[in-house]
Amino acid sequence: MSETSQNIQPTTKAPLSDLREKVIEAIKTVYDPEIPVDVYELGLIYEISVFPVNNVFILMTLTSPSCPSAEVIPVEVEQKVKEIEGINSVKVELTFDPPYSQDMMSEVAKLELGFM
Repeated sequence: MSETSQNIQPTTKAPLSDLREKVIEAIKTVYDPEIPVDVYELGLIYEISVFPVNNVFILMTLTSPSCPSAEVIPVEVEQKVKEIEGINSVKVELTFDPPYSQDMMSEVAKLELGFM
């Protein structure tokens, strides 16, 4: 039997790790309107949990509690993740603990914004 046929997954359920990667890809399409870097690379996503029934929980923050896009960004994250085939439900929770700092940015974000 070839390796390809041994790794065939049922089309109705993707492995949770594959689904998690799709969630990350979807989140990377969401940008803070004031910063030319996606919210994932900015370090605004604190937790992504994908449960066996394809429910997704995302814990995130914003660059500041007074962020002008506070009502838009979490909704957009939720909408983008809901568009993934096979996702049952999505819950996005906003937190400010721990407070956001530039240290949370990925190297990609720091390079993009000229911090490196």
